[in-house]
Amino acid sequence: MALIVQKYGGTSVGSIERIEAVADLVVKTRQQGHQVVVVLSAMSGETNRLINLAKQIDTRPSSRELDVLISTGEQVSVSLLAMAIIKRGHSAVSLLADQVNIQTDNMFGKARIEDIAATRLKHELEHNRIAIIAGFQGRDVEGNITTLGRGGTDTSAVEIAAAIKADECQIYTDVDGVYTTDPRVEPNARRMSQVTFAEMLEMASLGAKVLHIRSVEAAGKHNVPLRVLSSFNPDEGTLISFEENDMPSKVVSGIAFNRDECLIKVQGMPSGTQYLSKILKLFADNGVEIDMINQDNHNFEKIDYAFTMHSNDYLQALELITEQQAQLSADNISGLTTVAKVSAVGMGMKSHSGVASLFFDALAQENINVVLVSTSEIKISVLIDEKYLELAIRALHKTFLTENE
Repeated sequence: MALIVQKYGGTSVGSIERIEAVADLVVKTRQQGHQVVVVLSAMSGETNRLINLAKQIDTRPSSRELDVLISTGEQVSVSLLAMAIIKRGHSAVSLLADQVNIQTDNMFGKARIEDIAATRLKHELEHNRIAIIAGFQGRDVEGNITTLGRGGTDTSAVEIAAAIKADECQIYTDVDGVYTTDPRVEPNARRMSQVTFAEMLEMASLGAKVLHIRSVEAAGKHNVPLRVLSSFNPDEGTLISFEENDMPSKVVSGIAFNRDECLIKVQGMPSGTQYLSKILKLFADNGVEIDMINQDNHNFEKIDYAFTMHSNDYLQALELITEQQAQLSADNISGLTTVAKVSAVGMGMKSHSGVASLFFDALAQENINVVLVSTSEIKISVLIDEKYLELAIRALHKTFLTENE
């Protein structure tokens, strides 16, 4: 008998019919002899509906009050699923985040889980009840309701799995696993049976939408086995493996991309690392997360910097840096929103030369110019004009994942 945490996203519980189907999946797992803890998102579209209500009151609502509002979505879904499971003759109980003591910091809208005191949850398991927990939310030290940001239910599930030492955390969603790239862009994309934790972390950070990046980070931190499956057509899905030796040998495992990138250029600054440090501290103090950084020296007298960040942070970042232009002694500050990032990820890059050559040759063949470049041991990322993104994805997939295999 295994202890399994199952997470179901918004589309998986988007209607009463879907909630009934999830209840059947949970009961089936229970009938196989496993203990089950379920973590749920709000019903599909509910969080957006609540946010729209808030914005009818105030276009920039209080972040604390917004968290109070949008956290109610999960209360609906967990109670409905509990009813459906009880109707099937099994003992179940719905629990909100504070009832299982999910403690977070106080960053409303993007809080991080700091601790889970799983006493109540373990009590329910000892009494053979199926615990159904509201994901996406927690409480700070002052008892305020917090939410974890979009995709945060994945993180809730992984952290709960770690707290109760679950054998596996299963992420049920509307796709049946992790693909070599988005099959809606590249029809030849294939589902991977396994992917390493390091590759999944890179792909999540680079724009792959299957798993929330914080959930992958938490899985690595706590060594929680992860599996991505479809709640519509459940099968073996994709296993996130921590053992590289178990994996097939591939140079590139996947092509990730992110449309939500923006670029800020700070030109003509005096040389000296202290100026870069000031910019990065300014962004960090205001919660702006920087992705790529590029530096261009002009005979060691003047320096141009380029920074990329998520589009959600762009206007705030541009305002912050513009206000500091005089203090930074910058000649010019400009922004660009029509950019996107595309990346190749693979453990095999560590031991194969020539990957970069193939990567840039694939883009050159399609006359796609590169704005910025970022690399690591297992990835190559470039910033390009957004209008060429899908062409770049298909070209790179063909180079690394179609012709060579």
